[in-house]
Amino acid sequence: MDNLKITVFQGYLFWENIDKNLQNITLRLSGIREKTDLIILPEMFNTGFTMNAATLAEPMGGKTIEWMHTTAKKFDCVITGSLIIVENGKCYNRLIWMRPDGSYEHYDKRHLFALGKEHETYTAGVKKLIVELNGWKICPVICYDLRFPVWLRNVDAEYDLLLIVANWPERRALHWRTLIPARAVENQSYVIGVNRVGHDGNEVYHSGDSTCIDPNGNVVYYKRDEEDVYTFTIIAYELEKARRTLPFLKDADKFEIKD
Repeated sequence: MDNLKITVFQGYLFWENIDKNLQNITLRLSGIREKTDLIILPEMFNTGFTMNAATLAEPMGGKTIEWMHTTAKKFDCVITGSLIIVENGKCYNRLIWMRPDGSYEHYDKRHLFALGKEHETYTAGVKKLIVELNGWKICPVICYDLRFPVWLRNVDAEYDLLLIVANWPERRALHWRTLIPARAVENQSYVIGVNRVGHDGNEVYHSGDSTCIDPNGNVVYYKRDEEDVYTFTIIAYELEKARRTLPFLKDADKFEIKD
Protein backbone atom coordinates (compact mmCIF):
# COMPACT_ATOMS: atom_id res chain seq x y z
CA MET A 1 0.00 0.00 0.00
CA ASP A 2 1.53 3.30 -1.13
CA ASN A 3 0.92 6.71 0.38
CA LEU A 4 -2.13 8.30 -1.20
CA LYS A 5 -2.24 11.87 -2.50
CA ILE A 6 -5.72 13.38 -2.30
CA THR A 7 -7.20 16.65 -3.57
CA VAL A 8 -10.39 17.98 -2.00
CA PHE A 9 -12.67 20.61 -3.50
CA GLN A 10 -14.62 22.55 -0.89
CA GLY A 11 -16.70 24.67 -3.21
CA TYR A 12 -19.56 27.09 -3.55
CA LEU A 13 -22.32 25.37 -5.53
CA PHE A 14 -24.57 27.34 -7.87
CA TRP A 15 -28.15 26.40 -7.12
CA GLU A 16 -29.62 23.96 -9.66
CA ASN A 17 -27.21 25.12 -12.37
CA ILE A 18 -25.37 22.11 -13.75
CA ASP A 19 -23.42 23.90 -16.48
CA LYS A 20 -22.23 26.70 -14.21
CA ASN A 21 -21.10 24.27 -11.52
CA LEU A 22 -19.16 22.13 -13.96
CA GLN A 23 -17.52 25.24 -15.41
CA ASN A 24 -16.60 26.54 -11.95
CA ILE A 25 -15.19 23.22 -10.77
CA THR A 26 -13.17 22.91 -13.99
CA LEU A 27 -11.73 26.37 -13.36
CA ARG A 28 -10.91 25.65 -9.72
CA LEU A 29 -9.28 22.32 -10.47
CA SER A 30 -7.10 23.93 -13.14
CA GLY A 31 -5.05 25.33 -10.26
CA ILE A 32 -3.81 21.87 -9.24
CA ARG A 33 -0.06 21.92 -9.68
CA GLU A 34 0.97 18.44 -8.52
CA LYS A 35 0.09 14.86 -9.37
CA THR A 36 -2.84 13.58 -7.34
CA ASP A 37 -4.40 10.14 -7.00
CA LEU A 38 -7.94 11.17 -6.09
CA ILE A 39 -10.13 14.28 -6.43
CA ILE A 40 -13.12 14.48 -4.07
CA LEU A 41 -16.13 16.72 -4.76
CA PRO A 42 -19.11 17.43 -2.45
CA GLU A 43 -22.55 15.81 -2.46
CA MET A 44 -24.69 16.82 -5.45
CA PHE A 45 -21.72 18.83 -6.69
CA ASN A 46 -23.43 19.86 -9.93
CA THR A 47 -26.75 21.14 -8.46
CA GLY A 48 -26.60 21.63 -4.71
CA PHE A 49 -28.78 19.55 -2.36
CA THR A 50 -32.11 19.86 -4.13
CA MET A 51 -35.31 17.83 -4.30
CA ASN A 52 -35.94 19.05 -7.86
CA ALA A 53 -34.98 15.70 -9.33
CA ALA A 54 -37.71 15.79 -11.97
CA THR A 55 -35.85 18.63 -13.73
CA LEU A 56 -32.23 17.95 -12.83
CA ALA A 57 -31.77 14.17 -12.83
CA GLU A 58 -29.42 12.80 -15.47
CA PRO A 59 -29.12 9.27 -16.86
CA MET A 60 -25.95 7.27 -16.43
CA GLY A 61 -23.83 8.46 -19.32
CA GLY A 62 -25.24 11.99 -19.13
CA LYS A 63 -23.25 15.21 -19.34
CA THR A 64 -21.98 15.13 -15.76
CA ILE A 65 -20.78 11.54 -16.00
CA GLU A 66 -19.01 12.47 -19.25
CA TRP A 67 -17.47 15.49 -17.53
CA MET A 68 -16.21 13.26 -14.72
CA HIS A 69 -14.59 10.93 -17.23
CA THR A 70 -12.95 13.84 -19.07
CA THR A 71 -11.66 15.29 -15.79
CA ALA A 72 -10.37 11.96 -14.47
CA LYS A 73 -8.54 11.39 -17.75
CA LYS A 74 -7.09 14.90 -17.75
CA PHE A 75 -5.59 14.54 -14.28
CA ASP A 76 -4.90 10.80 -14.62
CA CYS A 77 -6.63 10.13 -11.31
CA VAL A 78 -9.92 8.99 -9.83
CA ILE A 79 -12.61 11.62 -9.28
CA THR A 80 -15.62 11.12 -7.02
CA GLY A 81 -18.71 12.98 -5.81
CA SER A 82 -22.49 12.52 -5.90
CA LEU A 83 -25.17 13.74 -8.30
CA ILE A 84 -28.83 13.07 -9.12
CA ILE A 85 -29.26 10.02 -11.34
CA VAL A 86 -32.46 8.62 -12.84
CA GLU A 87 -32.50 4.92 -13.64
CA ASN A 88 -35.46 2.65 -14.38
CA GLY A 89 -37.86 5.40 -13.40
CA LYS A 90 -36.28 5.97 -9.96
CA CYS A 91 -34.06 8.82 -8.78
CA TYR A 92 -30.95 8.30 -6.69
CA ASN A 93 -28.47 10.48 -4.82
CA ARG A 94 -25.61 8.54 -6.39
CA LEU A 95 -21.88 8.75 -5.78
CA ILE A 96 -19.75 7.96 -8.82
CA TRP A 97 -16.21 6.59 -8.51
CA MET A 98 -14.79 7.49 -11.93
CA ARG A 99 -11.42 6.18 -13.12
CA PRO A 100 -9.26 7.72 -15.88
CA ASP A 101 -10.09 4.90 -18.29
CA GLY A 102 -13.83 5.62 -18.03
CA SER A 103 -14.68 2.61 -15.87
CA TYR A 104 -16.59 3.44 -12.70
CA GLU A 105 -18.41 2.15 -9.63
CA HIS A 106 -21.35 3.75 -7.86
CA TYR A 107 -22.92 3.99 -4.41
CA ASP A 108 -26.50 5.07 -3.73
CA LYS A 109 -27.02 7.01 -0.51
CA ARG A 110 -28.27 4.57 2.12
CA HIS A 111 -29.70 6.99 4.69
CA LEU A 112 -32.00 9.59 3.15
CA PHE A 113 -32.52 12.81 5.11
CA ALA A 114 -36.19 12.57 6.12
CA LEU A 115 -36.18 16.03 7.76
CA GLY A 116 -35.50 17.43 4.29
CA LYS A 117 -37.98 15.01 2.67
CA GLU A 118 -35.19 13.41 0.69
CA HIS A 119 -36.90 10.03 1.08
CA GLU A 120 -39.93 11.33 -0.82
CA THR A 121 -37.84 12.04 -3.92
CA TYR A 122 -34.97 9.55 -3.91
CA THR A 123 -34.65 5.78 -3.55
CA ALA A 124 -32.31 4.54 -0.83
CA GLY A 125 -29.34 2.34 -1.62
CA VAL A 126 -28.93 -1.09 -0.07
CA LYS A 127 -25.26 -1.94 -0.63
CA LYS A 128 -21.96 -0.61 0.66
CA LEU A 129 -19.22 0.12 -1.83
CA ILE A 130 -15.59 -0.76 -1.20
CA VAL A 131 -13.16 0.32 -3.92
CA GLU A 132 -9.40 -0.05 -4.23
CA LEU A 133 -6.86 2.62 -5.12
CA ASN A 134 -3.09 2.16 -4.91
CA GLY A 135 -3.55 -0.65 -2.41
CA TRP A 136 -5.99 1.31 -0.22
CA LYS A 137 -9.47 -0.06 0.44
CA ILE A 138 -11.85 2.90 0.40
CA CYS A 139 -15.48 3.16 1.55
CA PRO A 140 -17.28 6.21 0.08
CA VAL A 141 -20.60 7.33 1.61
CA ILE A 142 -22.85 10.38 1.49
CA CYS A 143 -23.61 13.06 4.10
CA TYR A 144 -26.38 11.77 6.43
CA ASP A 145 -24.77 8.30 6.40
CA LEU A 146 -22.19 9.78 8.80
CA ARG A 147 -24.73 9.62 11.65
CA PHE A 148 -25.10 5.84 11.47
CA PRO A 149 -22.08 4.03 12.95
CA VAL A 150 -23.46 0.53 12.38
CA TRP A 151 -23.59 1.13 8.62
CA LEU A 152 -20.06 2.54 8.70
CA ARG A 153 -18.56 -0.05 11.05
CA ASN A 154 -15.21 -1.27 9.74
CA VAL A 155 -16.00 -4.98 9.93
CA ASP A 156 -12.86 -7.14 9.58
CA ALA A 157 -10.89 -4.04 8.51
CA GLU A 158 -12.74 -3.97 5.19
CA TYR A 159 -11.59 -0.41 4.53
CA ASP A 160 -8.58 1.84 5.21
CA LEU A 161 -10.20 5.15 4.29
CA LEU A 162 -13.77 6.31 4.87
CA LEU A 163 -14.94 9.13 2.57
CA ILE A 164 -17.97 11.33 3.23
CA VAL A 165 -19.18 13.75 0.55
CA ALA A 166 -21.72 16.20 1.92
CA ASN A 167 -23.98 19.24 1.89
CA TRP A 168 -23.87 19.54 5.70
CA PRO A 169 -25.41 22.78 7.06
CA GLU A 170 -23.48 25.09 9.36
CA ARG A 171 -26.24 24.93 11.99
CA ARG A 172 -25.17 21.33 12.69
CA ALA A 173 -21.44 21.78 12.07
CA LEU A 174 -20.59 20.75 15.64
CA HIS A 175 -22.08 17.33 14.92
CA TRP A 176 -19.94 17.03 11.76
CA ARG A 177 -16.78 18.05 13.60
CA THR A 178 -17.54 15.54 16.38
CA LEU A 179 -18.65 12.53 14.36
CA ILE A 180 -15.82 12.48 11.82
CA PRO A 181 -13.04 12.07 14.44
CA ALA A 182 -15.19 9.50 16.23
CA ARG A 183 -15.51 7.43 13.05
CA ALA A 184 -11.74 7.62 12.51
CA VAL A 185 -10.85 6.45 16.00
CA GLU A 186 -13.51 3.75 16.37
CA ASN A 187 -12.79 2.28 12.92
CA GLN A 188 -9.00 2.75 12.97
CA SER A 189 -9.06 4.36 9.54
CA TYR A 190 -8.43 7.68 7.89
CA VAL A 191 -11.65 9.63 7.43
CA ILE A 192 -12.13 12.46 4.93
CA GLY A 193 -15.23 14.63 4.86
CA VAL A 194 -15.74 17.05 1.95
CA ASN A 195 -18.50 19.63 2.30
CA ARG A 196 -19.70 22.68 0.37
CA VAL A 197 -19.65 26.35 1.41
CA GLY A 198 -22.14 29.19 1.04
CA HIS A 199 -25.91 29.53 0.99
CA ASP A 200 -28.03 27.16 -1.05
CA GLY A 201 -31.32 27.96 -2.79
CA ASN A 202 -33.20 27.52 0.48
CA GLU A 203 -30.95 30.09 2.21
CA VAL A 204 -29.28 27.37 4.28
CA TYR A 205 -25.65 28.29 5.03
CA HIS A 206 -22.85 25.73 4.74
CA SER A 207 -19.55 26.45 6.47
CA GLY A 208 -17.52 23.73 4.79
CA ASP A 209 -15.42 22.35 7.65
CA SER A 210 -13.96 19.84 5.20
CA THR A 211 -11.39 17.72 7.00
CA CYS A 212 -9.11 14.73 7.06
CA ILE A 213 -8.57 12.87 10.34
CA ASP A 214 -6.00 10.12 10.84
CA PRO A 215 -6.68 6.83 12.71
CA ASN A 216 -5.52 8.37 16.00
CA GLY A 217 -7.85 11.36 15.72
CA ASN A 218 -5.21 13.84 14.57
CA VAL A 219 -6.14 16.54 12.05
CA VAL A 220 -4.38 16.24 8.69
CA TYR A 221 -6.47 18.92 6.95
CA TYR A 222 -9.24 21.32 7.94
CA LYS A 223 -10.83 24.31 6.21
CA ARG A 224 -13.83 26.45 7.13
CA ASP A 225 -16.00 28.98 5.27
CA GLU A 226 -13.83 29.45 2.18
CA GLU A 227 -13.76 27.76 -1.20
CA ASP A 228 -10.63 25.63 -1.28
CA VAL A 229 -8.79 23.21 -3.53
CA TYR A 230 -6.12 21.50 -1.47
CA THR A 231 -3.88 18.47 -1.95
CA PHE A 232 -2.46 16.45 0.94
CA THR A 233 -1.04 12.98 1.51
CA ILE A 234 -2.27 10.21 3.78
CA ILE A 235 0.43 7.89 5.08
CA ALA A 236 0.18 4.11 4.83
CA TYR A 237 2.67 3.56 7.66
CA GLU A 238 0.60 5.63 10.11
CA LEU A 239 -2.42 3.44 9.42
CA GLU A 240 -0.43 0.22 9.79
CA LYS A 241 1.20 1.45 13.00
CA ALA A 242 -2.13 2.43 14.60
CA ARG A 243 -3.65 -0.98 13.90
CA ARG A 244 -0.54 -2.88 14.97
CA THR A 245 -0.08 -0.94 18.21
CA LEU A 246 -3.74 -1.12 19.26
CA PRO A 247 -5.29 -4.07 17.41
CA PHE A 248 -8.79 -3.63 18.79
CA LEU A 249 -10.71 -4.06 15.52
CA LYS A 250 -10.37 -7.83 16.00
CA ASP A 251 -12.37 -7.54 19.25
CA ALA A 252 -15.35 -5.80 17.63
CA ASP A 253 -18.84 -7.24 18.04
CA LYS A 254 -20.24 -9.30 15.18
CA PHE A 255 -23.60 -8.23 13.79
CA GLU A 256 -25.82 -8.40 10.73
CA ILE A 257 -27.66 -5.51 9.05
CA LYS A 258 -31.19 -6.34 7.93
CA ASP A 259 -33.45 -4.13 5.82
